[in-house]
Amino acid sequence: MHHLSIDLETFSTVPIAKAGAQKYIASPDFEILLFAYSLDGAPVEVVDFAQGEILPAWVAEAIISPEYIKHAYNAPFEWGCLSKYIGRQLPPEQWRCTMFHGLYAGYTAGLSATGKALGLPEDKQKLNTGKALIRYFCVPCSPTKTNGGRTRNYPRHSPERWELFKEYCKQDVVTEMEIERRLSAIPVPDFVQKEWETDLIINSRGVAVDMDLVNGALDLGNSVRSQLMQEAAQLSGLDNPNSVSQLTGWFETEMDEEISDLRKSTVADLLERKNNSGTVQRMLEIRQELGKTSTKKYDAIDAAVCPDGRVRGLLQFYGANRTGRWAGRLVQVQNLPRTYTEPLELARDLVKRRSLDALKAVYGGVSDTLSQLIRTAFIASPGNVLIDADFSAIEARVISWLAGEDWRLEVFRTHGRIYEASASQMFGVPLERIKKGNPEYALRAKGKVAELALGYQGSTGALINMGALKMGIPEEDLPDIVNRWRETNRRIRDLWYKMDAAAVQVISQGGSVGLNCLVIAREFDYNQNTDCMTITLPSGRKLYYIAPQLGLNRWGNPSITYMGVNDKNKWGRIETYGGKLVENCVQAIARDCLAQAIEHLEEAGLPVIFHIHDEVVIDCPPDAATLEEVVRIMSRPIPWAPGLPLGADGWVGTYFKKD
Repeated sequence: MHHLSIDLETFSTVPIAKAGAQKYIASPDFEILLFAYSLDGAPVEVVDFAQGEILPAWVAEAIISPEYIKHAYNAPFEWGCLSKYIGRQLPPEQWRCTMFHGLYAGYTAGLSATGKALGLPEDKQKLNTGKALIRYFCVPCSPTKTNGGRTRNYPRHSPERWELFKEYCKQDVVTEMEIERRLSAIPVPDFVQKEWETDLIINSRGVAVDMDLVNGALDLGNSVRSQLMQEAAQLSGLDNPNSVSQLTGWFETEMDEEISDLRKSTVADLLERKNNSGTVQRMLEIRQELGKTSTKKYDAIDAAVCPDGRVRGLLQFYGANRTGRWAGRLVQVQNLPRTYTEPLELARDLVKRRSLDALKAVYGGVSDTLSQLIRTAFIASPGNVLIDADFSAIEARVISWLAGEDWRLEVFRTHGRIYEASASQMFGVPLERIKKGNPEYALRAKGKVAELALGYQGSTGALINMGALKMGIPEEDLPDIVNRWRETNRRIRDLWYKMDAAAVQVISQGGSVGLNCLVIAREFDYNQNTDCMTITLPSGRKLYYIAPQLGLNRWGNPSITYMGVNDKNKWGRIETYGGKLVENCVQAIARDCLAQAIEHLEEAGLPVIFHIHDEVVIDCPPDAATLEEVVRIMSRPIPWAPGLPLGADGWVGTYFKKD
């Protein structure tokens, strides 16, 4: 088996950051400029497509041959480019992605950033001249008198820069190969590689969108913003009532007090005051409404939709670095607003017809309605239906199974009402009493917020962040809720501390510790200079914590730290603890359950078009499968998780929604 390492430099008038790689590649003016390659680690060669050079015959054959494994950093891009170049979709199983490999191993994304995190020597690092050269050759330029009114730069316009660009492209292959060599000590399991291949197909398959709805929403959003801005200007006399500085000054004058900021929470608090004048109150309402009128997700769909009416590339494989969960791209499907609007069909029809007055009359707030309808912009292909299936309380099921909390497992094997059951256990009230109409039903809120907030060593602060106070739970009750939940779930509580102790042990002493169905270990590879704490999951996949160390936290106890992408999106040292490690494992196991379900659905001929957290969306003919069949596939027992009670529910329709 041969290994062909590849890097491409390309041109397209489509902005890749907003539109995504698939639309970028689909553009009629897309072209490959440079093709850099290395066979089996040999010196890198560059083929200058832009100046008429052609690929050697053996390289053209290698692109399609199963005898050559193709490697690239962010390989889906090279795979997509060369699929277009060849004229057919290349087999994903012949490709390996070094970026994904780095993410699997606990490193960051980005060729330069990964090289620095690995400590590559200077001659193996990515050149820092690339951004300027890419701006010059790979994207359109503005016509000026100086450049003769041209809209694109060719090699002939700057031969010196072009030669630098070729060196830059060549060096990217050098860096990619060195990263791959370093990461060879941390192999990607075959089944995870297969998941990456499936993800490549799902992303290239894409999802159909209702552009009539999208365009209607964009027009209505602009109309609402325009009307609100006109009203605000008339009320305030300001030139730009959307200016934070102008508006803050106006409020301070009208209210005769200093205003700290105009964030959503501040505006909401000011609206609660009883002594506001009518004008001030309306200006606050307008400010609040303008904050809701964003059509960014509709704009994102419009920017990314391909000529065939589908949006592609919505998912980032291994986007969540620590757990391996998927992240959203372009439209960010992972955080779409829920749909409460009823009736949905009428709302969608009114938006398509741009019926602003009717929309206001029926639904009140136009902005909120548009926000809720964004889900419904994703539709089934003509003649097809969407089948949606969502794992039920997957994290609660997984943590119960992982900790061996038997009473919780019995809940999931039977009625599944974990909020009520948790309240019953915490407060010693019979489960049958916790139902609407009974005074004991008030305990359900405490059971719910406890379940949502406390599973990963959270305390009163976690309850507040999860909305306990907004639920009407007095703050003085919160410590009691924490204590009751921990006493009721002793095995989960014990798992936090056992996980912390196991991590401390392997970091300080080396070796490995088995904990329930996990294995925590310290792994070194002196040849490749890698040092990790790993957690082997039941699936066989590993979580990696780079360069683990022990220190002291603010309470004087051992503190576990490792290198990763911190909350400032920088590569640096991160502190963790037992509860957080348990959270990583639970979310990672839930992710593996989803990945397993996706493979089963694809094997059954049910094409997944995207998925969100623990939910899959299938686009298929109405007679291809029933919801019950899909739910059965989702709930199928998993060999590596014996006794884990999985459950799912869903719906069938022609557009995406959230029940």
